[in-house]
Amino acid sequence: MLKEMVTGLNFKSKKLLISLMAFSIVVILLIFGYIKNSPSIINLKHYEKLLNSNAIKKAKIEQNRVILYTQNGSFVIAKDGIDIKELLKDTPIEIANESILMEDIISISFLTVVFLVILFIAKKRRDKEIESTREERQKSFSLDSISALDIHPVLSNIKFSDVAGIKDVKEELEEIVDFLKYPMKYKEYGISLPRGVLLMGPPGVGKTLVAKAVAGEASVPFFYQSGASFVQIYVGMGAKRVRELFAHAKAYAPSIIFIDEIDAVGKARGGMRNDERESTLNQLLTEMDGFEDSSGVIVIGATNKIDIIDEALLRSGRFDRRVFIPLPDLQDRVEILNVYLRNKPSLAKVEEIAKMSVGFSGAALSTLVNEAAINALRRGSKIIEIDDFLAVKTKVLLGKRKVLSFSDEEKKIQSIYQGAKALCAYWFEVDFDKITIVNDRLKEIEKEIESKTSMLSKIKVYLSGSVATKIKYNEKFTNSTQDLKRATVMAQNMVENYGMGDSIVPSQADIKKILDESYMEVEKFLMGMDEPLEKIAKLLYTQESISKEEMKSFMHEIF
Repeated sequence: MLKEMVTGLNFKSKKLLISLMAFSIVVILLIFGYIKNSPSIINLKHYEKLLNSNAIKKAKIEQNRVILYTQNGSFVIAKDGIDIKELLKDTPIEIANESILMEDIISISFLTVVFLVILFIAKKRRDKEIESTREERQKSFSLDSISALDIHPVLSNIKFSDVAGIKDVKEELEEIVDFLKYPMKYKEYGISLPRGVLLMGPPGVGKTLVAKAVAGEASVPFFYQSGASFVQIYVGMGAKRVRELFAHAKAYAPSIIFIDEIDAVGKARGGMRNDERESTLNQLLTEMDGFEDSSGVIVIGATNKIDIIDEALLRSGRFDRRVFIPLPDLQDRVEILNVYLRNKPSLAKVEEIAKMSVGFSGAALSTLVNEAAINALRRGSKIIEIDDFLAVKTKVLLGKRKVLSFSDEEKKIQSIYQGAKALCAYWFEVDFDKITIVNDRLKEIEKEIESKTSMLSKIKVYLSGSVATKIKYNEKFTNSTQDLKRATVMAQNMVENYGMGDSIVPSQADIKKILDESYMEVEKFLMGMDEPLEKIAKLLYTQESISKEEMKSFMHEIF
């Protein structure tokens, strides 16, 4: 076993261990020799025999004992048990002082102390070697190989059919899939698709799953990286990781690079300065600019904080296409729940579960189904019932931040609120994709020049919900917080940045006037549109969403 231990050590450690073993053997031999040479204790009869035979050559008195030295060894006897005068007749006697008495003890103590000091020095030296080795390995790992360890492609087996409730998103990404599958078709026509696609949406809506589905549909290598993994404590390492990631992706082209939580590395520059993060972002921008047209590499980023992304990352030629993934509406939730309940015995009606889970993300629905199954198992049932979902709904809500859940009365209020926004957006020609019971998807079209009328129309849409609920219930509600904030910010920009107030010099009075006049115009408009608003609100209450095309058909039927 000792041989195996020695074999597992390096040369310096072996040398140190051998020295310690040799020193230990010497100390053990000295101690053994000391014990072996210690005088034997004898009785008075034995002493008299030695004395009478003149065998005692020398004697030494040490405190209360006498050591007798003979040709055959040494013996010890108590001093008070013999006649010293008789011993002195023929035997030379040496009287030892206290320092001589302690001579052997001090020798042993000294050797022990030396041994312990050597052990302590050896341990400190060994610890220093281990620490030095650890630092060298850590430095080597971080500086030489860390960026290449987890950069490897995977083939996704997820298809669009495995992702429920994102019909609109699938349609927007089908072109990307087709481009990756048939790049020559686009190259022949000189078409270059967007180099980057930015998936936006609340947490838990399935942004990562959508990216995997794109890779699975196109059957191309998929490189997954978290934005936080690029932020390194070593200067230059983040940029190196970015370079190696894109180099790998180009080598496997056509391929997909997916950067989750891209806001961690793509946060707007300035303010709290971070040179390492900025150099990483600059490298990312450079790599995306360096893509050759139709190179076969698509970058997909995901974030729920689009407002803090650096503008340079969003400009043309980088993340050209932005896809918003909203919280699922009623029909989406039905599809998602059908997927999660596919292999579980359940008597609960999916539609009923979907109606009670307004505002749940796909991840929250997954948790809801799992917790309901656990609750059924806990009460000894092999079948999941609606009561199981009701029992765990509160638990899921408390465990999820910002998950909305409306009572029936709250859902009616929200239907009026969002219905007014849909009606005003259509009437005042503010473009939108879809307006749901929990959010809107007004198109934020980037224009170099935007008119005052266009900006006022957006303010009217933002104010329309609170106006409608005030008309309907003669009450104000807390669901207008974000829209009022957006309307106020837009009015401030009009006055302070664009000089659209009554005076060129910005004033709070001009901001108040824009908001008050817009509120009154919306109020006058909605009071004359009571019947259409009721029908739109009823539609939202039932199906929880309305698209621009549905809104257009609906208004044509009324007028």
